[in-house]
Amino acid sequence: MNINFERVIPFIPLMLSGVLMTLQLAALAALGGSILGFAFSLLGRKGSVFRPVIKAIVDFFRGTPLLIQLTFFHLGLPQITGWVPDVMVSALIVFSLNSGAYLSEVLRAGIESIDKGQIEAAHALGVENWDITWNIVVPQALRNVLPAIMNEFITLVKETSVVSVIGVTELMRRTQMTSSVTYRYFEPYLITMILYLVLNMILSFFGKKLERALSYD
Repeated sequence: MNINFERVIPFIPLMLSGVLMTLQLAALAALGGSILGFAFSLLGRKGSVFRPVIKAIVDFFRGTPLLIQLTFFHLGLPQITGWVPDVMVSALIVFSLNSGAYLSEVLRAGIESIDKGQIEAAHALGVENWDITWNIVVPQALRNVLPAIMNEFITLVKETSVVSVIGVTELMRRTQMTSSVTYRYFEPYLITMILYLVLNMILSFFGKKLERALSYD
């Protein structure tokens, strides 16, 4: 059995430093995705003039692979626009849009789950639509879907591995760098899988605690 961790151990700090980049990218993408998801869910409601456009955007990002979206945005679009974005900028834009597309459906369900009687009562009291949206609808919908947002963050942590194809030096990219230097593959990728597993177990633990804390009695 040809397993030898001695050549890989000196590179473990390099791989661990990629964990911070992975978490940073996932957190920023989750924040951007949540904001876009709320915007998509509000603008895409029945009767909205923006509904066809929002539906097209959501269908596109939900119906195509994330890897294709990322490479198309970072490598394909510069061919016709002339603008070559930084790899981190490309990753954040694509991940935020992709996450927003998925979260929009979750958030829409959260908004629709709110008791219509509250909205009707607010209208009867003369409350403006804008105030109803931001003071009644959004806070309750956010509470209802926070666990789903946490789950999306966990998913993003795993999906960030695809950004290695455009050169973002997160955990996966640093694992590839380790393998290219040591000519070892089993050991660094095993360590990386364990790191991803531990990260997501920790995040799942806090996600379940958050869900219990926000659950109604």
